[in-house]
Amino acid sequence: MKLVETALRGCFEVKPDVSSDDRGSFAKVFHRGEFAAAGLTGDFAECFQSASRKGALRGFHFQRPPADHDKLVYCAAGEVFDAVVDLRRGSPTYGRHAALRLDSKRCNALYIPRGLAHGFQALSEEAVVVYLVTSVHSPAHDDGIRWDSAGVAWPIPRPIVSPRDAAFAALKDFQSPFAEDGRG
Repeated sequence: MKLVETALRGCFEVKPDVSSDDRGSFAKVFHRGEFAAAGLTGDFAECFQSASRKGALRGFHFQRPPADHDKLVYCAAGEVFDAVVDLRRGSPTYGRHAALRLDSKRCNALYIPRGLAHGFQALSEEAVVVYLVTSVHSPAHDDGIRWDSAGVAWPIPRPIVSPRDAAFAALKDFQSPFAEDGRG
């Protein structure tokens, strides 16, 4: 497994070794010791799964402090265009984004530290995304920024977006609760 840092500090693409044979494939997308050696949290509290049809866009989502969390996200079936936006006040990359494709054949994943907003768009006919998070979901702390306000070039025009996601504040109007050091 390789952990490759993206352009946003603390955000890593996880590139597992994938073994394949006549039965299919096998990969390890998480190893507590390797994550800890890289300074990444591996104490996950919940796991979620979403299924999205082609063109669906989910995001940009996060939880506000004190319920904020780190995430490990991977595509269990299909392919997605995954993006994160730095919301950490004082960060040299505040307001910037990083994006990559996650797919079930490569078994790659994205480690997202607290203070980054997360979103993705389904590229395959159906995409199943799994999220491991380090805090329990708190509806009172659930928030987001509008999907089209961070300069991300989403690959499929006219995405399918929920009314909730369309109503989030634009990045330019957002007052971030996150500090560069990861604390609110």
